[in-house]
Amino acid sequence: MNFALYRELLAIQPIRRLLLVGMVARIPHSAAGVLLTLHIVLTLGQGYAAAGAAAAVMTIGIALGAPWRGRRVDTVGLRTALIPSVISETVIWSVVPHVSYQWLLPLVFVGGLLTLPIFSVVRQSLGVLAEGDQRRTAFALDAITTEFVFMIGPAAGAVVATSGHTTAGLTVVGVATSLSGLFLMWFNPPTRTQGLTVECAEDEQHAAEAAVVSTAPAHLQEAAAELAPAGAATSAAQRGLRGRLAGGFAWFTATVAALFAVAAGAGMVLSGTDVGIVAALQSGGHQSEIGIVFVFWCAASVVGGLIYGAMHRPIPPAILLLGMAALTLPMAFAHDTWTLAFVSVLPGLLCAPVLSAASEKVADLVSEERRGEAMGWYGSALTAGVALGSPLAGVFIDVMGSSGGFVSVGTAGVVLCLVGLALQQHRRRAAV
Repeated sequence: MNFALYRELLAIQPIRRLLLVGMVARIPHSAAGVLLTLHIVLTLGQGYAAAGAAAAVMTIGIALGAPWRGRRVDTVGLRTALIPSVISETVIWSVVPHVSYQWLLPLVFVGGLLTLPIFSVVRQSLGVLAEGDQRRTAFALDAITTEFVFMIGPAAGAVVATSGHTTAGLTVVGVATSLSGLFLMWFNPPTRTQGLTVECAEDEQHAAEAAVVSTAPAHLQEAAAELAPAGAATSAAQRGLRGRLAGGFAWFTATVAALFAVAAGAGMVLSGTDVGIVAALQSGGHQSEIGIVFVFWCAASVVGGLIYGAMHRPIPPAILLLGMAALTLPMAFAHDTWTLAFVSVLPGLLCAPVLSAASEKVADLVSEERRGEAMGWYGSALTAGVALGSPLAGVFIDVMGSSGGFVSVGTAGVVLCLVGLALQQHRRRAAV
């Protein structure tokens, strides 16, 4: 291990500034999860399954919007791509706390669809600013700063919610996120290397579109019919469309798909654990102590991320996820704040390494021209896992008690990894 890598990386001013901006911009939404859960449970009087369903709806919106937002960053530049998020964050989260549960669901879906894409933007920019082995350290640092965010945000959200101020808290989340978006637009971190400007990317896209259109222009079918059978023009159009789709997703290989599956599994385990911690402490009347558990959980992830970022060789993300999911299971046997905090250290140690390892691999496999889109899909996979983990844990909590949340997502994560590793081994044998 070489911990001097961190000093060398932080000496690069653009990387240092990007990590700081990314950390500050993530704090509001890190508090939103706990605030929204406790707003639904305490203020609206719904169960944890309902709270999990709302979290799932929001994260489905994020998952659907992330690839489109990532592609917009690739094509029109960061500043233009962030405008819808800056406007919607304040509007949506100012309205959400004032409506019933039925109206809350579509609102949080739209809020998720237009959420500030800070995750994909920071990772995309780090992929440009850091190269080679530096990327492992850079992505580990990003995961570490994210853990600091989750030490601050959820604890602050829990304090605000248990004080009876969920309405004001959710509104502040929206306003603060919009301000973060404006600051990110002002900073405008690079998403392409020197010489590959947004204008060049747009010219390349327009040229590709022109080539496809010229193959079989739909609005000239009548003229084409005079020179060739109508079926020939239709066939050419179909071939052009297929070629365009294939070229657009050429980066989506089996290895990238496996990384997306790991991201989804990590999101599922993390969101389910999040809901499980809140339920375990709320059921015992210790909801004000949620921050203690989150500090231990996230601090362990910081330590794990520091160790992983200093390593010379990567560890397969699926192996890291398998360990994290398996170590989540013992949390089901903790029934007081301090026991839960200490047991959460075990899976926490592998949290940052899982996310940084998967992100590093995606950045290595996908070219810059499509990296924003790929990181968007990676974020979609992560949030799809979150969308599954929250209601899955919520259902088991309502049926089995707070321990059900940890058991459900931990078991599901282990099964996912074992199946993935078995398929990977089968593929290798078939290739031989």
